[in-house]
Amino acid sequence: MEGTESAPNYISIVDVPEEKIEILPGASSDLTSMTFSIKEEDHTLGNSLRWAIMQNRQVDFCGYSIPHPSEAKTNLRIQTTDGSNAVDAMDKGLDDLRSVCQIIKGKFQQRLAEGRFAQTD
Repeated sequence: MEGTESAPNYISIVDVPEEKIEILPGASSDLTSMTFSIKEEDHTLGNSLRWAIMQNRQVDFCGYSIPHPSEAKTNLRIQTTDGSNAVDAMDKGLDDLRSVCQIIKGKFQQRLAEGRFAQTD
């Protein structure tokens, strides 16, 4: 594809503010279950992150909800097996989701460089 060499990289990593994610009250004392609230996010991240976290064999349950359409936040509930904890499951899920996105981006850029795409009028 002509001109792709100088195309800008639109995906960048930005600093995430400390208050982006909070742990809501009601976590179990052994930390195997807790609910995280992620501000300024919706179904796009909620469902993707739920999927990534559920790939972890130490996770028994992961679900998300949008408390109210007028609130810009997503609540994500994680329950893990004994011997693991929800914070580690969340951390692994975020890392795994980032890896999946990087792989997809790499394949996309490879296909563009090879000219393997269809153009529509």
